[in-house]
Amino acid sequence: MLTLKFKLYEHKRNRYLKRTINAAGCIYNHAIALHKRYYRLWGKHLSCPRLQQHLAKLRKRKSFWQLVGS
Repeated sequence: MLTLKFKLYEHKRNRYLKRTINAAGCIYNHAIALHKRYYRLWGKHLSCPRLQQHLAKLRKRKSFWQLVGS
């Protein structure tokens, strides 16, 4: 597995980029937790279209998540 590590310095130009990366991380972690919870409850994997529908609903409610593109 290849791991990359970057450091963003505090600067005005990096604020938007840092917010976008944080929002993408929150969405990713939420999707992983949702997938694990669904499998634990139902014993099935969550399909990609259902996950996309769920995330689309959440993106409408949370303006922070709208920073990340589809």
